[in-house]
Amino acid sequence: MTAEITGHKELPRTDDLPPLPYRLALPMRKLAKPYFFRKYNLTIHHEDRFPMTGPLLMTPNHLSLLDAPLLGAVAPRMLHQLGKIEVFGGFQGVFLRRIGQIPVDRRSYDPLAVRRSIQVLRDGRVLNIYPEGTRGPGDFSRIRTGVAYLAMVTGAPILPVALMGTRLPNGSVEGHPPSGSRVDVVYGEPFVIDRVPFPRRHSDVQAVAVHIGDALRAHVKAAVEETGHPLPGWRDEKDPHD
Repeated sequence: MTAEITGHKELPRTDDLPPLPYRLALPMRKLAKPYFFRKYNLTIHHEDRFPMTGPLLMTPNHLSLLDAPLLGAVAPRMLHQLGKIEVFGGFQGVFLRRIGQIPVDRRSYDPLAVRRSIQVLRDGRVLNIYPEGTRGPGDFSRIRTGVAYLAMVTGAPILPVALMGTRLPNGSVEGHPPSGSRVDVVYGEPFVIDRVPFPRRHSDVQAVAVHIGDALRAHVKAAVEETGHPLPGWRDEKDPHD
């Protein structure tokens, strides 16, 4: 890890945040990974592209509720994942926090979620963020600026990920595909956005988001061509959290 990545005293500061727990997630990953391979016709493509050390911004498309638990189980490294705050209530919320997941309020700017995300990357760990911001067609047609901001603050490499089959055509975004369904996870080539010192102008963040969006769209298009596995199409209109 370099001094640039581990600079918790740089703006936004993260040196006042307690460490995120994650050790409970490690044995759970060992149990969950074979489960997903038994349940689905699952193929992981280009796992050798996944950096095994250092900070990493993992950027998958988002199709269904299956995406987060699947990636959390099969990724080569433990993931800290951003999830909507609505799923962090009650016992489930306690559990998700205990395994190092980060709630984010999508209704407004959430400074704690941003600082937690930066903390993960400055600690040299893997942050999984869905650049589309919500479940949808999975084609990266819309990219939010959060991933660009995090890349500009930390300089962490960005790893494109294409998911296919975690939602069937006309399937519900709230459900999982049936057992035996074909599922493909395709890792892309990591790329780096140069760090930008504070202050970071909104126009610059937007420009970087456009660049990232172009790279992610190119990856998912190439993944569909490589695997012959199409995306499911436009989102289920019953998704209440767009």
